[in-house]
Amino acid sequence: MLFGGADWMTRPPPLPAFAQVHARWHPSESWLYDRHDRLLDSSRIDFAARRLAWTPLDDIAPVVRTTVIAAEDRRFARHRGIDWLAIAAAARDRVEGKRPRGASTLAMQVAGFLSPDLARPGARGLLDKLRQLRAARALGRDWTRDQVLEAYLNLAGFRGEAQGIGAAALGLFGKTPQALTRDDALLLAALLPQPQADARQIAARACALARAANCARFAAAAASMLGPARSLQLDPGLAPHLADRLLKTPGLRIRTTLDARVQRLAAAALRRQLVGLGGTRARDGAVIVMDNASGDVLAYVGGIGGASTAPAVDAAAAYRQAGSTLKPFLYAQAIERGYLTAASILDDSPVQLDTASGLYVPQNYDRGFKGPVSARVALAGSLNVPAVRTLLLVGVEPFRDRLWDTGYRGLVEDGAYYGYSLALGSAEVTLLEQANAYRSLANAGRWSAPRLTADAPRTASRRLLSPQAAWIVDDMMADANARSVTFGIDSALRLPFWAAAKTGTSKAMRDNWCIGFTPRHTVAVWVGNVEGDPMRAVSGTSGAAPVWRDVMTALGGAGAPPRPAGIEQRLVRFTATHEPPRREWFVAGTGMSRVAAAPLAARRPRVTSPVSGSVYALDPDIPPARQRLAISATGALETLRLSIDGRDAGPAQATSMLAIAPGRHRLRLVDLAGKPVDEVWFTMR
Repeated sequence: MLFGGADWMTRPPPLPAFAQVHARWHPSESWLYDRHDRLLDSSRIDFAARRLAWTPLDDIAPVVRTTVIAAEDRRFARHRGIDWLAIAAAARDRVEGKRPRGASTLAMQVAGFLSPDLARPGARGLLDKLRQLRAARALGRDWTRDQVLEAYLNLAGFRGEAQGIGAAALGLFGKTPQALTRDDALLLAALLPQPQADARQIAARACALARAANCARFAAAAASMLGPARSLQLDPGLAPHLADRLLKTPGLRIRTTLDARVQRLAAAALRRQLVGLGGTRARDGAVIVMDNASGDVLAYVGGIGGASTAPAVDAAAAYRQAGSTLKPFLYAQAIERGYLTAASILDDSPVQLDTASGLYVPQNYDRGFKGPVSARVALAGSLNVPAVRTLLLVGVEPFRDRLWDTGYRGLVEDGAYYGYSLALGSAEVTLLEQANAYRSLANAGRWSAPRLTADAPRTASRRLLSPQAAWIVDDMMADANARSVTFGIDSALRLPFWAAAKTGTSKAMRDNWCIGFTPRHTVAVWVGNVEGDPMRAVSGTSGAAPVWRDVMTALGGAGAPPRPAGIEQRLVRFTATHEPPRREWFVAGTGMSRVAAAPLAARRPRVTSPVSGSVYALDPDIPPARQRLAISATGALETLRLSIDGRDAGPAQATSMLAIAPGRHRLRLVDLAGKPVDEVWFTMR
């Protein structure tokens, strides 16, 4: 009975096997790797303690093993968990009144790590010591010495929140455990008895362990070790925003589709441009690089810090106004449906459109107008009024639906919500959506989902656009001569190889985009301020375009894309524009050799001013008799007259200057029989 009671009172808790301890180990970090298994970034998930991956004994420098054994359990190789000689020496010191030396072995400490109850504060009674001895004996019986040492080095707390040799080596020395030197090992061993000791105490203990005559070096080394926390120098920090997006579970190791080389060059190009612009002009930027064939994202730069006031924001995933970057999809839809060709003439002149929220008056970036221009020049030169006229042909709702099908998931409202401004990019999009949408143009109108991780499924592509329309729009965006109307001959968009590109700038200069592609790669760049304040002195080609150029130049070209069947070429002469004759591409069956302005007789008569829905106000400081409203119309007007509120206002051929009384008025074009041909309403206040 007595022995049974003693056995029960000193029985230690059951301890797990070494394999179980290893399997249960959960690092506090997660890691992000590129497509070639090179480390890109890491992210800390668990903040209870700083633990890295479990470090096998073979990956720890031999000098660390021997130094720790010499400091903590010098007869480790000659006992099986209990050092009876150390226990006897400790007992003798106690009897003789000396300061007792430690008798704890590595096995006893590992048992305490695995069962904290064994090492709880105040557990110094006889029964507690017997339980610790029995636990150490069990470990010595069931585990090998290498397993005990490996577990000790991984479970021991070294300093602050650093647990394990991996976290200690990187956090205190910026090294891997395999790269630690003898002096590093001495300092780590000096920490073990008292992890929170100051530099002087650690240096003195390291000197004692080294048995060295000159220990001056340890004072400086200990102070350096305990200085400001080191960043994990082996973590390159190449993709912090993607790491924050993907790494959610401790111990996770994710292999991405990124290429570390491409990631570095994209980040370097963006950093170089933002430094050149300066924080007062633009503070933030993002870059996406995609492989066209696979849909793999090769670079994902969500920002580079620097002068940013919100460096944690992932600018590659943030929704921003698209600006002119949606125009290629609009023209492609118009060409596919046969509404336009690349040679079709669009009028780049002032226009006012009546909408539910009032008049919409689109303007070009430079506030000027080019007059009649071909669709090729209108797209390549990013002219706004021709784009709005093209949207009138395609329809807002069909265009909105096409953008949704192209992966723009920010367009959650119907077409009426965006109105005609959708042609100019009033919708919000992300940089990744932009890159993948342009990739569909590079892939002859076929769209598939992008891939960020190596285990992401490869979805089958689906056709969004005819290959003929896609190829013609690609050719228009790659035409440096057509682009020169707005950007000049030698802009940042001109490369020494074939590349299609489009820039865009949102309202109030808040966003600047440049997206383009070669047959192999698509590169999308955004520059702006993530907090939404306008940029300063940044033009359409001085913000994002230089970054796009640098990345594209580093990636290299691959020739022009092959021309699909169903396309024909014609020599076209223009009589309505200043554009010289050129050889133009057409969808088969839509070719033309001469483009001229439609004669007046072929144009529908209509009132051009005022625009229906307009509101005017009389100036109280000017006599009413001296205030007139200009009335004008266009088309075949020879037999038509103007009528205001049912009263004849004269012939429609000449611009009329009429005195208008306050109120709501109806203006009509009427024929000789009094039948209305066109009608507008306007208000005078």
